[in-house]
Amino acid sequence: MADNVVILAGGQGKRMKTTKPKALLEVLGDAMLEWVISACEEADLSRICIVKGYEAQQIDDYLGGRYTTVMQSERLGTGHAVMQAKQFLSENIDGYTLILNGDAPFIDCGTIKGALELHKSSKASVTVVTSVLEDATGYGRIIRGENGVSAIVEHKDCTEEQRKIREINSGCYWFDTKELLSVLDEIKPDNAQGEYYLTDCLSLLLAKGRTAQAYISENPYVSLGANDRAQLLELNTLARNNIIKKHLENGVEFSCTDGVIIGRNVKIGSGTHIKSGTQLFGNTTIGSGCVIGCNTVLKNVTVGDCVTLNNVQAADSQVEDYSTVGPWVQLRPGTHIKKHVKIGDFVEIKNSVIGDRASMAHLSYVGDSDVGENVNMGGGCITCNFDGENKYRTVIGDNAFIGCNTNLVAPVKVGEGAYTAAGSTITKDVPDGALAIERSQTAVKEGYADKKLAKRNEKFAKMAQEQQGESGKKES
Repeated sequence: MADNVVILAGGQGKRMKTTKPKALLEVLGDAMLEWVISACEEADLSRICIVKGYEAQQIDDYLGGRYTTVMQSERLGTGHAVMQAKQFLSENIDGYTLILNGDAPFIDCGTIKGALELHKSSKASVTVVTSVLEDATGYGRIIRGENGVSAIVEHKDCTEEQRKIREINSGCYWFDTKELLSVLDEIKPDNAQGEYYLTDCLSLLLAKGRTAQAYISENPYVSLGANDRAQLLELNTLARNNIIKKHLENGVEFSCTDGVIIGRNVKIGSGTHIKSGTQLFGNTTIGSGCVIGCNTVLKNVTVGDCVTLNNVQAADSQVEDYSTVGPWVQLRPGTHIKKHVKIGDFVEIKNSVIGDRASMAHLSYVGDSDVGENVNMGGGCITCNFDGENKYRTVIGDNAFIGCNTNLVAPVKVGEGAYTAAGSTITKDVPDGALAIERSQTAVKEGYADKKLAKRNEKFAKMAQEQQGESGKKES
C-alpha cells in the first residue's frame, strides 16, 4: 500500500492577524498548504491526511474533498496534532509515514525522496529532515550521537551550549508507522510550553532501543516558515527571487523586476520579455519571443509564440501566436484568441472565440460569441448576450465588418462577408454578403435647444442672485 502523509495545518497564526488558517496564507498566489501538497504529489505520495483546527471549514472548502481531514479542536502541540490522525494511520499501518508542516512551503520532492531512502537503508524508526542555518534561533536543535540522532531539543528548552548548534529540525519526519503508533500516546506535555511535542516520539523510541537518523537537505529553505506578516513577506520575496533567477537562466528577459511576481508553476519560453508590474499565476504557459507587460496579470492562461500583451488582465484563457492584445484589455474565462489577432484598448472578451486575423481596435465588449476570421469590429461594438435571465450566443462569419457602435442582440448571426452600419442595433440574422442598417430616422426640432438653453440661463441667473443676497446678509 501507499505510504501515509500527515500534514499539520491547524495553526491560527495569531501574529498574522488574519481570519484564515495560517497554512492558507499565500506565497506567490498559492496557499502554503498547496506548496506542501504539491511536493507530496510530485513525490508520488497520494494518501494524505490534513490536520485542521482554526477555522477548519476553510480548510475543507479549500481542499474540496481532495484529501482526508481530521480535526484538532485544541492546539496542544505537534504531537497532539498527529494524535488526531491515529485512525487514518491505523488503516494503513504497514510501511512509512511522512509528517509535514502545512506552513513550511519550501519542502521539495528531492528532500522527501532522499530522506525516505536514508530511512529505509538505515532501518531507522524515525528519520528527521534537517538543515544547517547561520542563525538557528527559534528552531529545535539536532543532537547527534554515535549511532545517529540522540535527541531533538526545542529552542526554548535548550541549554546555552545546545543553542550553539546550527543543525536544526525542519519539522519534517519519516516514521515507521507501527513504531510511531506504538509511542504516540506516551507523549507527555513535560516542557516549558506544556505541549505534546512530536519530537518526544524520537526520545521514546530511542529509550526502547530503536534508532533515529537525520537527513540534511540540500535545500537551504526547507525549514523556513512564517509566524508573522514580515516573515510571510520574506517567504514571498525569497520565492519570487528564486523563480525569477530560474527564468533568467532559461533565457527569459527582465529589464526591470519591479512588481514582477511569477508563480511556481508558470512556464515561460526563451526570448520572452517580462516587463515591470507583470504578475503570472496558476498554470500559465507563455511561449517564446513574447512581450508581456507592463502591468499584465495572467492566471491559468496559455500564450503562444511572439505574442504581445500590454496591460492585460486575463484568466482561464488562450492567446495564440502573433496576436497583440492591449492596452487595458480584460480576457475573462473561456476566451480563445487565435493567430494574428489585434485587440486594442478598452476591450473586454468573455467566453468567446476570436478567429485568425480578426481586429477589435477599441471600446468593445464581446461575450458568448464566435467571431470568424478577418472580422473587423469598429469602436464601441457590443454583443448583448444577457436578457436578465439567460445568456445567448452571437455568431459572426468570416470577413464580416461590424460598424462602430453596433449592438448585436443575441441570439443573432451575422453572415460571412456581411456588414452592419454604424450605430445599428441588430436584432435579426444578417445574410451572407448583406448590409444591415437598423436605425430610427433622424428627427430635427428647430429651436428646441435655444428654449432649453434660455431656461438653463434663467435658472443660473436666479441662483447667482440668491448667492449674492446670502453674501450681503453675512457682511451686515
